[in-house]
Amino acid sequence: FFFNDTLGLDSFKYTALRNSKMQRHARNENFSAATARTFTILLIIGIVVPSVAFVGGRCVLRPSAIAGPAASGRMISAVRLRAGLFDFLNSDIKKEDGDKNEANINDGNKEAPVDEDKDPVEALFSFFFGAKEESPMGMARFGRERFPEQYPAVKDEFAEPIEGDKGEVQLVRPMLKNTNLESRGLRLVYDGDKGGYDFAKFHRAVDKGGPSLVVCTSQDGLTFGGYNPKGWVGYGEARGSIAAFLFTIQKGSKAGENSAITKLRKVGGPGLAQLDYPESGPRFGSDGLVMPLDGSRTARSKLGSYYERMPDGSNSLFGSGKAQVRMKTFRVYQGVWGEDEYIPFTDAEPFALS
Repeated sequence: FFFNDTLGLDSFKYTALRNSKMQRHARNENFSAATARTFTILLIIGIVVPSVAFVGGRCVLRPSAIAGPAASGRMISAVRLRAGLFDFLNSDIKKEDGDKNEANINDGNKEAPVDEDKDPVEALFSFFFGAKEESPMGMARFGRERFPEQYPAVKDEFAEPIEGDKGEVQLVRPMLKNTNLESRGLRLVYDGDKGGYDFAKFHRAVDKGGPSLVVCTSQDGLTFGGYNPKGWVGYGEARGSIAAFLFTIQKGSKAGENSAITKLRKVGGPGLAQLDYPESGPRFGSDGLVMPLDGSRTARSKLGSYYERMPDGSNSLFGSGKAQVRMKTFRVYQGVWGEDEYIPFTDAEPFALS
């Protein structure tokens, strides 16, 4: 009895082990088959996508991409397909359109016109899902015109003056190209000569006012400052923006002399564009441009870590060998917003507390 029971137990163990091995083997085979299918699909895409040309809203095979330059003068095959995966039930291709396209692609000595600038991925998606819509599902597409501050500051384009610009605003307006303040009126919200060089008064005046422009002059006549796309709220945050920039304007320059403007972009990504400390004045990066407003008129600058260096390679906004200057004027401008308008960036940012 003991022998028979032991034999039965061993037989059961052997059967379970064999079944487990068979299941693992089947899974490995399924995985290998799936991998092979994926590789085949990617291989086909790699061959077909460069060989696809779009003519009159339809897809044709381009012979030069398949058979090389020698076949560029003749059409190996032309497969006209409707550019849309879910449009295959519609057969509304007009005969006159077809004749026109065939005349373009079947000329014995000409190759079908090809949009060489079309990205391969865009071409593939267009082939299956149709041409790109300007407003899919009624929503505007993401882009520089609609969301300019998702891109670095421009250095070779300048904003046009708007009605109401006067004095210092006329001088700084050109720098606001591709910002949220480009075509918006500006108002002076803080003046150090009137409010003092006091960080508490500064924050009471500027907090939750939206995008802001700091404009200062040094005792020797240099105009300098920075653009803070997200403004201040006084919560101790490190507010990031790739659109932030610092600037200088040569001494004695007048409005419209754009060649006198030097803009320094944010570098190293958007992080730490502005350190919004309630116990300090503006801090562009930890050291790019710092105005403590602790009762003194001191402004410090060290470039390279968070903002570009000067064109001559110097690491100070004030010129080579000048780490700090004494401010003669300190002013902050913000946009003019309507009573019912939403002012952006007027609250804390997620994960921005430092």
